[in-house]
Amino acid sequence: MTSGGPPIRALISDFGGVLTTPLVEAFAVYHEHSGISAEELGSAMAQAETAHGEHPLFELEKGTITEDEFRDRLDRHLPGKRLGTFRDTYFEHLHPNEPMIALMRELRESGVRMGMLTNNVREWAPLWRAKLPDIDDIFELVVDSAFVGMRKPDPEIYLLTVERMGGLEPQECVFLDDMAINCDAARALGMMAVRFETNEQSISEVRAAFAPGVLAAGVSPKKMRHERFAREARHL
Repeated sequence: MTSGGPPIRALISDFGGVLTTPLVEAFAVYHEHSGISAEELGSAMAQAETAHGEHPLFELEKGTITEDEFRDRLDRHLPGKRLGTFRDTYFEHLHPNEPMIALMRELRESGVRMGMLTNNVREWAPLWRAKLPDIDDIFELVVDSAFVGMRKPDPEIYLLTVERMGGLEPQECVFLDDMAINCDAARALGMMAVRFETNEQSISEVRAAFAPGVLAAGVSPKKMRHERFAREARHL
C-alpha cells in the first residue's frame, strides 16, 4: 500500500517471464537445438545494430520491422547458420505460470483494475495469447508494444497504458515485471513497481500493495464485462 499517496486501484502486468515460465528456459532449449550459442546470437544482434543503426530486437518489438526482416538481418551475421525454427522452439517450451495467473484472476474478481503491458512481436500475438485463453476476461486492456510503435522502458508506453485504461493516475497503479529496467521506468512515473523474482515473493508484494479488504471485496462478472466493453468502445 502506498504511503501518503492515493490508494492502489490497478495492476499493470507484464506477460513473458511473469505469467509464463522463465524466458531464459525457452531460450536455453533453442540454443541447444539450433547450435547457436547465446554469444553468437548476441554478436549477430550487435552487428545488425551497427549495420542498421537500431537494435533489431527493439525494432521487432516496436513493429517497425517484420519477423522475416528480423530473421534476415541476423542470418547475415550468423555464418553457416540460420535462426530457423526459433519461434516454434521458443513457444513449445514456454508454459503458463499458473500461480501468477491465479493471482491475476483473483485480483480481477476482487474489482482491481487490470491491464497488461507486454513487449512482444506482432506475428506472435496468436501464439502468446494462446498461453492465456481467458486473457480478455482477466485484463480490461492489453497493450502490445508491436502494435503501438513503442516499447518498455520508454515512458510513453506506460503513460499510454494508463490513459487507455481511463480514470487512473500512475500513482494509483502497481506495475509487475521481471526486468529491473522496466520497473525503474515505472517508478520514475510515480507507479509502485514489483519486480518478479519468484512466485511467492511477487504474490506477497502485490497483495501488500492493496489496502486491507480490497482483495476480498469482489465484483460481479456482469459488471466486469460491462466495464471492459465500455472501455473498448472508447478506442474504436
